[in-house]
Amino acid sequence: MTHNKYLLLAAGALASFLGGCASSSSTTQTAATAAPTAATATATTTEQPSVPGVGLDVATIDKSVSPCDNFFQYASGTWLKNTPIPAAETSWGSWNTLIDKNQALMRQILEEAAANKGAQKGTNLQKVGDFYASAMDTAAIEAAGLKYLQPELARIGSIKDLKGLQTSLARQQMLQTRSVFGLGVNQDRKNSTQYAVYLSQGGLTLPDRDYYLKDDARSKGIRSAYTTYLVNTFKLLGDNEATAKKNAETVMRLETRLAKASKDRVALRDPYANYNKMTVAEADKQFGNLAIPAVLQQVGLGAAKEVIVGQPDFFKDASAAMKAEPLSDWKTYLRWHLTSSMASALPKAYVDESFRFQQVLTGAKQQQPRWKRMLRSTDASLGEAFGQLYVDRAFTPETKQKALEMVGHIKEAMAEHIQQLEWMSPATKQEAQKKLNSFTVKIGYPDKWKDYSALTISRESYLKNVMAAREWEYKDNVQRYGKPIDRSVWGMTPPTVNAYYNSSLNEIVFPAGIMQPPFFDPKADDAVNYGGMGAVIGHEITHGFDDRGRQSDAEGNLRDWWTKEDAAEFQKRADLVGAQYSAFQPLDSVFVNGKLTMGENLADFGGTALAYSALQKQLKAKYPNGNAPRYDGFTPEQRFFLAWAQVWRTSMRPEALRQQVLTDPHSPAQFRVNGPLMNMPEFFQAFGCKEGDKMVRPQVSRAKVW
Repeated sequence: MTHNKYLLLAAGALASFLGGCASSSSTTQTAATAAPTAATATATTTEQPSVPGVGLDVATIDKSVSPCDNFFQYASGTWLKNTPIPAAETSWGSWNTLIDKNQALMRQILEEAAANKGAQKGTNLQKVGDFYASAMDTAAIEAAGLKYLQPELARIGSIKDLKGLQTSLARQQMLQTRSVFGLGVNQDRKNSTQYAVYLSQGGLTLPDRDYYLKDDARSKGIRSAYTTYLVNTFKLLGDNEATAKKNAETVMRLETRLAKASKDRVALRDPYANYNKMTVAEADKQFGNLAIPAVLQQVGLGAAKEVIVGQPDFFKDASAAMKAEPLSDWKTYLRWHLTSSMASALPKAYVDESFRFQQVLTGAKQQQPRWKRMLRSTDASLGEAFGQLYVDRAFTPETKQKALEMVGHIKEAMAEHIQQLEWMSPATKQEAQKKLNSFTVKIGYPDKWKDYSALTISRESYLKNVMAAREWEYKDNVQRYGKPIDRSVWGMTPPTVNAYYNSSLNEIVFPAGIMQPPFFDPKADDAVNYGGMGAVIGHEITHGFDDRGRQSDAEGNLRDWWTKEDAAEFQKRADLVGAQYSAFQPLDSVFVNGKLTMGENLADFGGTALAYSALQKQLKAKYPNGNAPRYDGFTPEQRFFLAWAQVWRTSMRPEALRQQVLTDPHSPAQFRVNGPLMNMPEFFQAFGCKEGDKMVRPQVSRAKVW
């Protein structure tokens, strides 16, 4: 698949934000307990008496820390000190307050659906209810053992030759077992009016190629734990100790070979280098042992005449490996990928082995309760069927209207920012404005829901349901090929607490799940909502103009619409941001990768700047005399920055933090908070910060892009 979606929070990080309990994020305090110290109470508006506010967790502010030294600690230090990470979590933050509240409602919907055994067959209610009921029926899962996996294991076991192996690779695509490579349909990055077939590198179980190749102690420890996971799972599948060890070595060797041929995550960020269009015949000539024409035929893409290959060098090596490596080794590899990708739907022994390995990767102390894991599985498998049930209960037209207004204000702010740029020429500004005006905005849920009528779900077997849902989802993706672009599709489900920008559709998308406190609170003042949801909206808008987003035009095509000089000016500013983040050190000898996190950092810079400008406009309109009220003893400007910081307050286990730095395009939370603010004179003014304070970058090294 193409890498053209930009999330507020990475999918991987999202998993670590899910679950557990937290105190409410909306705590009201009196002015006496909440007022900032005299040194920090510099107001930019006419001083007004303070009244209690809504939306900020003022009790968690740590006044022993100066906001001008470490704003992340100042805004949330008391919370960080007093809030342990629950044992089943790898990180814990403000998001969890919302996610927990959201999951409680989702659980209620699912339990009611599961209890309703009389739901009309074929309806969304029946499918959602039966899926969740089968997922929670651990007795049936234990009793079934490998019964429902056996036909797929037998298919792999019966492979006799290279042709059989190639046929199996196509089957693995449909079951989404991450075997060798990825194959799917998405918009053509250079012709967004058509769908194209994409081939991309894959085939690894560990989170990233570097986990196979690095020789530091932690990487070796993870590989050792992975080997244990492999051995124990092969034993569960019936292998004796010696065979299980040999099979584990085989999987590790083949995956290491694929890892060596893979591009790293920074290289994957270059949209041009990862766009290599060729005819199917040419792909067959270059990667003959992968039998691309036959695989396409088998997955329902036989009509395709061209493919876009993300990483040709990877495919050359994968093709060579198909023949060079023994057939029996590939069968072992496929057996592993099938089993491990289905582990969560297998008996408890398989789930436990998988979790033991995850503990080493992430530092989690105990497994999340089954209902949380199965809730996520239902959302992943039947997202829009479940989403319809969720939206009926959780999302109001008023919320949607308010969100649309905020988007309008922040788009206006972006238009003004573009117009005022001193470093950009009129020609490029015109193209930028055209792109901004072409943005599609999606809020809450799809106008057109997915049709699940071809998907059969029953209470017979959870594993059977998971495989059916995966196959249905894959077919739903490939059937788009050759049809007009469907602009109504969503890449996230309605209950999701996240947001994204999609460059091919040039759209910003905000699911219903995120339109709640702490991001958006209808009872809170504008400053808090603009510091939360406003900055999220600004973040996604800026993705259209970050280091990758800026390479697509108003129609969503990969096209260079910049003058050479303007592109150089942009790059100069982006490089400054990259250098700032590469100097951040979350752990001993661990530094943020400024190149990997570039797009997200630029979006955070832009998001805070745009939301702040939009807020100022709102304040001027509402309080023309500059007499905006102080809530909790803070000016609107101070509340804006506090809301931004409290949205991102997070504690993280060191293991999970290391994994984030290696694999996630988002910077760790404290740098998402402090990074942009260290460059913002508006922040310095709001809190009375002076040159020389730690939160104030010297003027010469300050970055401002949009």
